[in-house]
Amino acid sequence: MTQIAEKLQPWLAAIEQRPQGGPRWLQDLRDRGASRFTALGFPTVRDEDWRFTNIAPIAAAEFRPTGADAARATEDELAGYLYSDAAHRIVVVNGRFVPELSRAHGLPTGVRVGSLAAAVTEQPDVVQRYLGQLADFGTKAFTALNTALAADGAYVYVPDGVVLEQPLHLLFVTTASPTSGPIMTNVRTLIVAGDRSQSRIVETYVGPGGSAYFTNAVTEIFAGEGSVVDHYKVQQESVDAFHVGSMQVHAARSANFSSHSFSLGGKLVRNDASALLDGEGAECTLNGLYLADGDRLVDNHTSIDHAKAHCPSHEIYKGILGGKARAVFNGKIIVRQDAQKTDAKQTNRALLLSDNASINTKPQLEIFADDVKCTHGAAIGQLDEDAIFYLRARGLTYFEARDMLIHAFAGDILDRVKVEPLRVALEGELYAQLAKDLAEIDAA
Repeated sequence: MTQIAEKLQPWLAAIEQRPQGGPRWLQDLRDRGASRFTALGFPTVRDEDWRFTNIAPIAAAEFRPTGADAARATEDELAGYLYSDAAHRIVVVNGRFVPELSRAHGLPTGVRVGSLAAAVTEQPDVVQRYLGQLADFGTKAFTALNTALAADGAYVYVPDGVVLEQPLHLLFVTTASPTSGPIMTNVRTLIVAGDRSQSRIVETYVGPGGSAYFTNAVTEIFAGEGSVVDHYKVQQESVDAFHVGSMQVHAARSANFSSHSFSLGGKLVRNDASALLDGEGAECTLNGLYLADGDRLVDNHTSIDHAKAHCPSHEIYKGILGGKARAVFNGKIIVRQDAQKTDAKQTNRALLLSDNASINTKPQLEIFADDVKCTHGAAIGQLDEDAIFYLRARGLTYFEARDMLIHAFAGDILDRVKVEPLRVALEGELYAQLAKDLAEIDAA
């Protein structure tokens, strides 16, 4: 207990220096987040939701929050992270919105995108109504920490009936360097999609290679009645960085929400994705693809809560692991008593490229209704030697056959990306990493 208390001291000191000012309700929200983090402390492997993920490396490091003067980046530094010149973009550097790097011209009337801190004063009624309503900082320590320390982030508001023709790119950049010391960014995103609106949103987290830093991100998404929200999260940070992200979704009647998560970087990565289907006919899709090598860890926890009747959900998560990498997948489907006619499908598959890679998977079904159709399945294994033999019999080399099977495994998720420039960029990054990993395997 003494060691735990000692590790908490730098974090509690950061809590004491949390952002001040703004409306009373916002300061109350920060204060409640600070109180909960102080009471909860960091989760340990004794906690069921964290028993396969030891966050001691995060707790032991004295990450310092970035200040208001730390938002520094150039257009050239962003070039490699931008998917399309046509997309609107919001750039947040070290937790602060940077207007000179952002571009949101030509948006439909009524659409508001930009700084969350500015939206607090420019659209107070909307922000106060939604901010902090989904993110569970009562039981989740990292969400409580974010709630206490987040000074800025991204804000997206799409009015009723508005269609965004171009995708909106939310780019979160950390500019830590090996000489700057360990820094921490607590970024917050609030997305409100009005009734019958349509939008495509890409949420990307990036940073320079070789830097150790901590990104603690919380995203709240409200999908109004009959809305369509196509969401993508791309985590492409330094392989020495730590990333804890939480996405909370509320889907109203007949809303159609989909989110596709791609984890391609990070030393220790935790993605929490939770959706509440709170209106009849709401539909949710949660897909994910992750790649890890070395001694990296990727942990995906998902939850889809069917609260009303006639709400279908679909979920496919796939992982490719090499070296001594580890992964965790915990997918929960909840069907409440009033959620009759639910149709829920969940699939988790992992491809192990080495004998030392491993994954812990735990599908969960909690069903309290009797007229439902729910299925789940998990498959973990190595490359199919019979398939490799079949391809080699048709003239391919062993390495060509192996690459083809791996690409087909990943392509099942990549092909679901509807933003073409993003899909192309993801394919390039994924296959470049696979080529490097396979080359190391061959050399060994």
